[in-house]
Amino acid sequence: MHQRNRVRREDGAASSAPQPDFRPVVQSVFSRLVECGARYDAAPLFPLESVEILRRSGLQRVFAPPASGGVSFADARAENAALLDVLRIIGRADLSLGRIFEGHVNALKLFTWLGSDEQRARLASALDEGAFYGVWATEPPPGVTVRREVTDWLLTGSKAFATGAGGLAFAIITARREDGDTQLVVVPADDAGRADLSGWRVRGMRATGSGSYDLTGMQPSEDQFLGDPGDYTAEPRFTAGAWRFLAVQLGGIEGLLAETRLAMSQTARNDPLQRLKFAEAVAATRTAYLWVREATQRAADDASDAPNFVRMTRGVVERAALDVMELSARIVGTRSAFDGQRIDKITRDLSLYLRQAGPDYARDQAAIAWLDHDVWGEGDLLW
Repeated sequence: MHQRNRVRREDGAASSAPQPDFRPVVQSVFSRLVECGARYDAAPLFPLESVEILRRSGLQRVFAPPASGGVSFADARAENAALLDVLRIIGRADLSLGRIFEGHVNALKLFTWLGSDEQRARLASALDEGAFYGVWATEPPPGVTVRREVTDWLLTGSKAFATGAGGLAFAIITARREDGDTQLVVVPADDAGRADLSGWRVRGMRATGSGSYDLTGMQPSEDQFLGDPGDYTAEPRFTAGAWRFLAVQLGGIEGLLAETRLAMSQTARNDPLQRLKFAEAVAATRTAYLWVREATQRAADDASDAPNFVRMTRGVVERAALDVMELSARIVGTRSAFDGQRIDKITRDLSLYLRQAGPDYARDQAAIAWLDHDVWGEGDLLW
């Protein structure tokens, strides 16, 4: 699993060694993830077995810093291309698991960009023990603060919509310092006494366990501070990084399209009006894929326009998901709403996942940028 996809020669040139392809790894456990996803949705519970499957497959640490045992990719474009495939296939299997894994990868990337050598070494040890990480930024007022108390640091406040609260090993959380800057802090996330999942009573994404987590009284040491104050929101990575959750959502759309095809009766397949709906669903799904694929590469390049490209991509993915959900219901009919059906689960999950914060604001900001200049760029400007 920890193969190197390309050998870098001392003169800086790259050999033509094949890129690693992790799609077969995910596909080999796909059916088990689907089965587990259905059980954890019905319970609902944090998907411990699904997480363990990913750990045993080796996917848990592929995208970690190389110093922590991750794969050394040729460049950021190669890494993002591989990650896109992994995220979308996991998303096809179970969107709740996809959200958990995307948060884990988000944390791993923060260690890559901001972590010290010592922190990456501790990450390697934690991954050896099977740890999964999350990133928690959302919080109810007045928010989470971190302040110096004599010789110690003290956290106060709680996080909301904390994916994996009580189930993950660690989370990277945002905390406001006394000077107003935001500091990232790595904290234990598996204290059941601090987690409150009572309010997470939702139609979809049930197994994410996105409840609240009380951080009050925790005393982190400075070696738990990740990066410098203000690093977390540095652009273009902060906004452009949204492509990762779009990849998971894309996987859900692809899964819904595949399930809709399987559910089509022969009568429906012989009906030109039903075939037209299916064709529209295919076009919407593949359009979303092409935009997300392009967004991954813009993000990899740290392009100045990457944030606005990803913002526009959010709208494209949302529109595709809404269209495919409606078309699927119209094609399959009442059967699509039965409890226990994959189409029902994916639709419920997508409906909630699409409510990721600020979709209308993101599209508006993208429109402002496009009014100024053609953000598509790449030598193909329309104005």
